[in-house]
Amino acid sequence: MSQEREELQEVHKIDTMPSAERDKALIQRLQKALQHFYNNAPAIKELFDRVGVKPSDINSISDLARIPVTTKDQMKEMQQQNPPFGGFLAIPPEQIARIYMSPGPLYEPAARTAAGGARGWLAEAGFQPGDIVMNSFSYHLVPAGLGVDDGIVAMGATVMPAGIGNTDLQVQIMKDLKVTGYFGTPSFLWTLIKRAEEHGYDFRRDFSLKVAVLGAEMVPPSMKKTFKEDYGIEPVENYGTAELGIVGLECSANQGLHVVGNKVVEFVDPTTGEQVGPGEPGEIVVTTFEEAYALVRFGTGDLAIYTDEPCPCGRTSPRITRIVGRVGDSLKVRGMFVHGGQVGQVVSSFPELGNFQAIIERFEQRDHLTINVELVDEKADKAKLLDAFNKSFQDKCRVRADKVEFLAKGSIPADAKKLDDRRTWD
Repeated sequence: MSQEREELQEVHKIDTMPSAERDKALIQRLQKALQHFYNNAPAIKELFDRVGVKPSDINSISDLARIPVTTKDQMKEMQQQNPPFGGFLAIPPEQIARIYMSPGPLYEPAARTAAGGARGWLAEAGFQPGDIVMNSFSYHLVPAGLGVDDGIVAMGATVMPAGIGNTDLQVQIMKDLKVTGYFGTPSFLWTLIKRAEEHGYDFRRDFSLKVAVLGAEMVPPSMKKTFKEDYGIEPVENYGTAELGIVGLECSANQGLHVVGNKVVEFVDPTTGEQVGPGEPGEIVVTTFEEAYALVRFGTGDLAIYTDEPCPCGRTSPRITRIVGRVGDSLKVRGMFVHGGQVGQVVSSFPELGNFQAIIERFEQRDHLTINVELVDEKADKAKLLDAFNKSFQDKCRVRADKVEFLAKGSIPADAKKLDDRRTWD
């Protein structure tokens, strides 16, 4: 039996155990991981020693509350002070297979022995050996593209490494190869379908797409319904981050996203770090079992509501029922985090510009980002300034602004939100 199959069976077994047995199995894996991190990652040893906790003291999920949550901003500062990994690397450098960079920026090591963490969950999502899966996540810098790629190959399906962009070409590829699976953002899949229709195709009749695993953005219920009823595509929502991979995956019951069995997921009060109960909003906080990167109580910044009630599908793992917002100064736009501080850095690099506000709206199933910024120097060449600002913004924030508006000085109230999320998710 292959290593991939054994791991899939082990994780699935954990995911369907009675809750008490599941917690016990997770704790056994957790203690092993914590001891490895404590022995090999200086940042984790310092963290545990500072609060007087040993890995052997963690005998239940609730015991994790004794350890402070590490935020992304804290990790960024630690990496700047102790480059490149801030003391979180838990394997010898020669065992690193890849180094990724996620928004922040954060550097993330991946071990040579790590085999596509997504493999089992892609099978659970409905992909099968023999499927041809178009992977529309980026292969550039971030781990999403290659991580999904590894998982698809490991489970016996075939990857079309499409990445992002090249819409017309991707439509042609999807038709020519009779692509049966899609992994990417819902908005880009929507764009592909609409472009196919613009070319005169009947998408349901002329294409072979059956399963779409959707992530990096919210998936409105209306969009899921359209994919399923109008186009014959089974939409499967997932939740994950660049640092953690897949954290939650929707099952066939469509009643939330089950937290996956290869990590410990908590929901905590972002102020106190204490775990919250079902139905209460809490930050998603994750501890991984991956040997390379010692993430212990890593705060995602996402606020969510969960339930631990039994699911009709048979899994006993808690389910994320709703993402309700963000902790701190960042928002996800078209699958990429935009940080208020990063926007501020771009604006401040232009002496002609002053106060700013980024507005995120939703038009035709796509995020639309407008940057309003006050023009301090009215004599500035606006066309030249706009070109330079757009390039700097995309380089720094790694997402393109749809519109940049130069406003008169004093137009933006001093107390206006720097990131104003006006999207609705019907």
